[in-house]
Amino acid sequence: MELQHSTNHNHALWREIPWDFTDCSLSVSGTTFLIIAYSTVMAVGLIGNSCLVFVITRHKEMHNVTNIFIANLSCSDILMCIICLPVTIIYTLMDHWILGEALCKLTPFIQCISVTVSIFSLVLIAMERYQLIVHPTGWKPMVSQSYMAVAITWIVACLISVPFLSYSVLTLPFQNLSLPFPVSDHLVCMESWPSVQERRAYFTSLLIFQYFLPLVLIMGCYLHVFLRLRRRKDMVERGKNTTQKKNKGSSRINAMLFSIVVAFALSWLPLNVFNTVFDWYHEAIPSCDHDIIFSFCHLTAMISTCINPIIYGFLNSNFQKQLKSTLMRCRCWGVAERYESVPLSTVSTEVTKGSVLSNGSISFNT
Repeated sequence: MELQHSTNHNHALWREIPWDFTDCSLSVSGTTFLIIAYSTVMAVGLIGNSCLVFVITRHKEMHNVTNIFIANLSCSDILMCIICLPVTIIYTLMDHWILGEALCKLTPFIQCISVTVSIFSLVLIAMERYQLIVHPTGWKPMVSQSYMAVAITWIVACLISVPFLSYSVLTLPFQNLSLPFPVSDHLVCMESWPSVQERRAYFTSLLIFQYFLPLVLIMGCYLHVFLRLRRRKDMVERGKNTTQKKNKGSSRINAMLFSIVVAFALSWLPLNVFNTVFDWYHEAIPSCDHDIIFSFCHLTAMISTCINPIIYGFLNSNFQKQLKSTLMRCRCWGVAERYESVPLSTVSTEVTKGSVLSNGSISFNT
């Protein structure tokens, strides 16, 4: 899931690629589309995730385990929107680097951190749902433990991303090659790995541990949750109306969280396929279409920054009410209206009785 570009290759790969020096620049319409699309994704991701974090942090009663992980996911997306999206669109459109050596190293480093934190947050959410629903009488994660888990995810993400700081360099293209034609003297930001084998080993490991294995773990957790809720269906239908209502709300919350995972996986799939093909069989990618294909795949991946606020927030009527009431209180416009809430970190089980607990959070109306 690393930041890549037509000029962002390993030195060793430059000798292998059959370069075609025809004019491959984007058309005016293509450039306009990229600017509008990236700007839209950046605006929606930045504003939406900021609102989500603002609402969660503003209300102490919403400081539960799931909401903390949701806020952590939004923080990683905000970081992506602030640093990676503007840099990527500038580099893609200009085809050379003008942002200095610091950003050359920091941009792929931050993007790798952001993606790692996002997928780890989704894993933590899935594990929490699994523990609360499949083992309702067992150990339950505490808020203090969730903060510790968040800190660990950022530390691990930073360690995983360190190679980008080491191997991302600002240099002139083809400077170590003897070519019978003049080349551009514009600087490019590229990965200078010791060998192609080391680069392939790192990015293949990154693909496995940052994408496939977490998704397999998440799918396994939600499959167990689905089977457990299905087995309890008859019991819920025979129970009281309040129990039905609470379990129905929990099922909808689980469906919402699972939808975030599926959308995240699908949005990052094209870029992962592109990077894998480029690493192992770059001849399959037409040199003149490389930028267009990469831009489409990268833009699709960046849509993941909008998933969390759209699914969890703005499609949730109670979140809209909570945001509205928060803004009204900030501006002294009035008092927040009351509404029903099903807590994300508390699910109805066979042993859960009584009313909704006090550590409520944003939920769907049921």
